[in-house]
Amino acid sequence: MKFTELGLKAALVRSCESLGYAEPTPIQSKAIPVVLTGSDLIGCAETGTGKTASFLLPIIQRITERTLPGVRVLILAPTRELALQIEASYHELAPKKSPRCVVIMGGASMERQRDALRRGAAVVIATPGRLLDHIERRSVDLSHVEVLVLDEADRMLDMGFWPSIRRVLEHLPSARQTLLFSATMSPAIEEIARKTMRQPKLVEVSPRGRAATTVEQKAYTVALSSKTALLLNLLEDERDEFERVLVFTRTRRGAERLSHILRAREHKVNRIHADRTQPQREAALRDFRAGSTRVLVATDIAARGIDVDSVSHVINYDVPSAPEDYVHRIGRTGRAGKQGRAITLVTPADELSMRGIERLTGQCIERVQSSASGSSLEAPTGSPKPSPAPVRRVGRSSSSGRRSFRPRASREARY
Repeated sequence: MKFTELGLKAALVRSCESLGYAEPTPIQSKAIPVVLTGSDLIGCAETGTGKTASFLLPIIQRITERTLPGVRVLILAPTRELALQIEASYHELAPKKSPRCVVIMGGASMERQRDALRRGAAVVIATPGRLLDHIERRSVDLSHVEVLVLDEADRMLDMGFWPSIRRVLEHLPSARQTLLFSATMSPAIEEIARKTMRQPKLVEVSPRGRAATTVEQKAYTVALSSKTALLLNLLEDERDEFERVLVFTRTRRGAERLSHILRAREHKVNRIHADRTQPQREAALRDFRAGSTRVLVATDIAARGIDVDSVSHVINYDVPSAPEDYVHRIGRTGRAGKQGRAITLVTPADELSMRGIERLTGQCIERVQSSASGSSLEAPTGSPKPSPAPVRRVGRSSSSGRRSFRPRASREARY
């Protein structure tokens, strides 16, 4: 199927062609015609398959056909990174002189956002918390919204945004089109969606919870005290293969600690988590995309907001607490039809969580044995590899009144 067969106008088809999109993805082929009819829709597809364009293309066509005042489209996203990603896609796909688009999110100037809204915007992309701030200050009017998009709806539920979304819905007209998109769809999300939508059509192009078929998955069994040594072994012994690596930790403190170790070993590394300012997070993503940063350490805040086609490896330094997060993490590699690799470091305490992941994905993840002591780490071929050099101490001495960093297992267990 071609984009011209989906009912899109010539200008939008040219935008797709200019970006190198020759044919629509399966989710785009099924969702775009439904959205163009004005029906509510629940779209479920694995990450990296073009869900953003599947709602942006028909929305752009709709708002450019008629010029009307007010905010006509509201797109809610769980994270700032995803909101910025959607904005970038809008500007890439929308023809010149298209209606204005404004992003409302935390970590940015409230006054600048108010000024942008005063100048007029047909499309508002927002995170729920900051949008409620503007609603309470009466700096945004949502009474003319024609289309509501809930992107990554399951993540918004996991992050506790549903009460905020319900409050936002109170300010929207009941006669609207509602589109819900997600990589995974839990029964709870479906029930909520059906209560807030009008006879939605379900478009599902892959089994729920399945990981992308372009990602090769492996799990390295390792002792807790040897996780950092194993990570360093992978990154340092196979530098040419591990070109651009995204490493996930469970906590912000763990991300800081790990990036500190990698920097001490002279890796080009940065980190992204909720304690970083918005400019810092944007700079980290920009450097990662440009290739000046080889390793990006992140918490799950980035699992839905990193759109980098050339991530060679995703490494789960910590097994995610929710099986659904595993799907989103490894979906950052193997994008746009490219092959990717996902490696998970599994301690004995993580085995129960790994079984939950395998049940969700319907896959048995290949296991690779590594030495529990960390003195010799085995590659998939079984050939022994030397232990990495010990991590040198970083920071001030204990006489300065500040604790020096020591990569001990007892400290690692706390993160």
